[in-house]
Amino acid sequence: MGVITKGDLQYEYSWTAIPSDDPRVTGNPDSTFLNRSEGYEMLYFINKFCELTNLTTKDNALKAETKIKEHLPSSIRSQANVQAWLVKNW
Repeated sequence: MGVITKGDLQYEYSWTAIPSDDPRVTGNPDSTFLNRSEGYEMLYFINKFCELTNLTTKDNALKAETKIKEHLPSSIRSQANVQAWLVKNW
């Protein structure tokens, strides 16, 4: 189970059904673009980021969500680059 659930997210998202094997919501962050408006992608990404960086509290997960939604430059789009930016700007 992840650090946060759908109900914990602080922002409004679209919740378009995504197949469970979709690369946007499986595996480690990679070159796949992160859709910052799609709830399933954000929820998966935030939980995976917290798992990979050992930031296992809800406060850390919500901090990551806020950083992505309010501070991440729009030019940073791939999951791997978003993860690297978060680590650098934590």
